Amino acid sequence: MEPLYLPTLHTLENDNVFTGSFGALRFKVTPQTTMREDDPREVDGEKSTLRAEYWHGPFCYEKSTIEGERTFPLTKDGREALLTWLNELAK
Repeated sequence: MEPLYLPTLHTLENDNVFTGSFGALRFKVTPQTTMREDDPREVDGEKSTLRAEYWHGPFCYEKSTIEGERTFPLTKDGREALLTWLNELAK
């Protein structure tokens, strides 16, 4: 089986919602970005978040019961923690 895929940090910093699956695990990642005060063109990773929701089964987000959620910082470490968490859920 291919490894669980998450888009790059840059993709998430651009407010792109991502839905994915791995085996029976389904998940949705929604970024909430805040721009830096000293440079409004740059995302403030410490103030921005990734909200991840998950469920199991064959159905899409709208037709499923969400089993849980967790929020991570929108940083490289936060993305890695999200990936680790999703891999644990998929076991």
